[in-house]
Amino acid sequence: MYTKLPLSTIIKNYKMNFMEKFLQHTKSWILGTVLLLFPLFFLPFTQEFFTTGKFYLLAYGALLLVLISSLQLLTSKKLVWQKGVFDNLLFLFLITVAVSVIISSPNKIQALLNPNFGPVMMLSLIILYFYLSRSSLNLGSKIYDLTSIILSVITIIFFFQPFKNINLPSTFQFLKNPVFTPMGNQVDLAIFLGFFVLMGLVKILSKQSNNGVMKQSAFSLMFWFLNLSALFLAVFSILRPASAIQDLGSRIQLPPFHLSWFAAVEILKNPLTALFGIGVDNFSVIFTKIKDAGYNLSPLWQLDSFVVSRSTILHILTETGIFGLVAFGLLLAALINVTMKQSNNATMKSILIYWLLISLFFPSSLVVWFLFFILLSSVTTNQSSSFDLSNLTPIYLGIMIFVLTIVGASGYFLGRSYAAEVFFKKSIDGYLKNNAKQVYDNQRLAVISSPYIERFRINFSQTNLIIANNIAGRVKPDEKLSEQDRQTITQAIQTAIAEAKAVVSLNPQKASSWENLALIYQNVINVAQGADLWTISSLQRAIVADPQNPRYRLSLGGVYYSLKNWEEASKMFEQTVALKPDWSNAYYNLAWSYFQKGSYQQAVAAMGNVLKLVDVKANKADYDKAQKELEEFKKKLPQPEEEATAGGNESTQLNLPTPPATKVEPKINLPKEASPEAK
Repeated sequence: MYTKLPLSTIIKNYKMNFMEKFLQHTKSWILGTVLLLFPLFFLPFTQEFFTTGKFYLLAYGALLLVLISSLQLLTSKKLVWQKGVFDNLLFLFLITVAVSVIISSPNKIQALLNPNFGPVMMLSLIILYFYLSRSSLNLGSKIYDLTSIILSVITIIFFFQPFKNINLPSTFQFLKNPVFTPMGNQVDLAIFLGFFVLMGLVKILSKQSNNGVMKQSAFSLMFWFLNLSALFLAVFSILRPASAIQDLGSRIQLPPFHLSWFAAVEILKNPLTALFGIGVDNFSVIFTKIKDAGYNLSPLWQLDSFVVSRSTILHILTETGIFGLVAFGLLLAALINVTMKQSNNATMKSILIYWLLISLFFPSSLVVWFLFFILLSSVTTNQSSSFDLSNLTPIYLGIMIFVLTIVGASGYFLGRSYAAEVFFKKSIDGYLKNNAKQVYDNQRLAVISSPYIERFRINFSQTNLIIANNIAGRVKPDEKLSEQDRQTITQAIQTAIAEAKAVVSLNPQKASSWENLALIYQNVINVAQGADLWTISSLQRAIVADPQNPRYRLSLGGVYYSLKNWEEASKMFEQTVALKPDWSNAYYNLAWSYFQKGSYQQAVAAMGNVLKLVDVKANKADYDKAQKELEEFKKKLPQPEEEATAGGNESTQLNLPTPPATKVEPKINLPKEASPEAK
């Protein structure tokens, strides 16, 4: 029997259906926008334009998708869930990453926000995967084609440096970079383009030869050649020799594969790290411990550490341990199983093999993981189920309140994090403009907004040190420091030390944090009582954390040299040349420390090694300087030998340690809390 519904009910149902369709379309638009923009998205408002921008794009895109779903639940009062074959394994892998942060990561907030392998990045991609794999629209293929074509066109255009001879505002100077790419670096660009070049090639080869398809294949072939050309240029940019200084600064350095393997093996020696890893965002700590002597003889020796392993698979093992590797292995096994069962899907099989090779030989990055989740969403199958919550008001309201609270809190904290990045970028702009107030104020705001990011606090500590040195440097030797200047210097030094110590407390395992603290102490040796001992203590901690680093021993030897402790200085310089026997400046410092303590024969031998290491053609001034000083050393010997000397006016890079020029008398008495041992 037909029952006529009241007009009010019809209107209500219409509004509900309209709202539900509107929200569904909104989700599709958000999802499509994120997919389209991801490889192209960057904003010049942060210190690092590219990965940072993509990270926050994914995070806020995921939050918007969850928010829209919450509004759908509010209007329909139905909870619709589509279970996929990878869902449980994805959550298991996410849990292992989170557990690694909780148990092993010293700086847990910075680990959460790590864009290469952090839980926030991983959760954002999982949310993106859920919506993409369950989308009723065929978003993927067309958007991937469009975004890869746009990226290829940009790559080809910027390879020829169109803005090289054009005056650009300082904000857009990065467009002159010869290796500029919206992806951030050429390695990620090549990985991304290779993914879609392979996908396009398999699609072209698998198409049947009928008239309609042949016409479509012609366009596909043209776009594929465009992508291939861009890929070739990206690979060429990676492999070509660095012919300019800016190329050296832009070229991404990859950690040695054998050291990445040693790092993964090293965590297995301790039961806790074997199970849960060294901790997310903590790879640099294990790398400094496993560096071998050969590393100091390589061109990479000035890079103290790397933040990621050479291999994504090894990175998972190193930072999340056996639990993380097993969870990811189960996920990977399920992916291989599902892909191989799809006998007609040659494209996904080829892409799977490609990603496996990438994960074995290239570092973990946001781009690598984005492609992995794209692959997952392309082969998954889902089973749909729904739950009517209209009669379960408490559960319905509880879910709404919980989800909205999580979304709101996440959006707020992500906003503070991004604001801190913007403040820090403004401080860099202030430095370029020589605007000290802009530098100080924005670094302070960055630290307040996100106090757990180590680089913010390191830079703020150094800025306060510069302020103290500038004020003290204005005072002439015959003038007395005013009480106001003395108070300002004291406050700036205390802030510098407090910020440097805060960095150490965030992650006491990092040698670079102890080095920064030592740098602060060393620069106030002539200003603050006890700073010399604190400098030595901090450098010793840096050496413990990074025992193969010759720079730290050279710095510690330099402190002893400045304090005229020739014996200890000689010991440190001896250890430095043992770690890096091809470093001319290390031998130069060793020679002078021997000379100062009266070991003239050893001084002559060490200075002779300087002459062997310095290239007379490339560094004539250094060679002439060392040779002249060698003659002076030989005069102290019982039977000096004659050797030819040559003069030169070129600048020299052979330098002895010198104490800070800034002096304050009487020295400032800092509180006990300023010492490195004080908590």
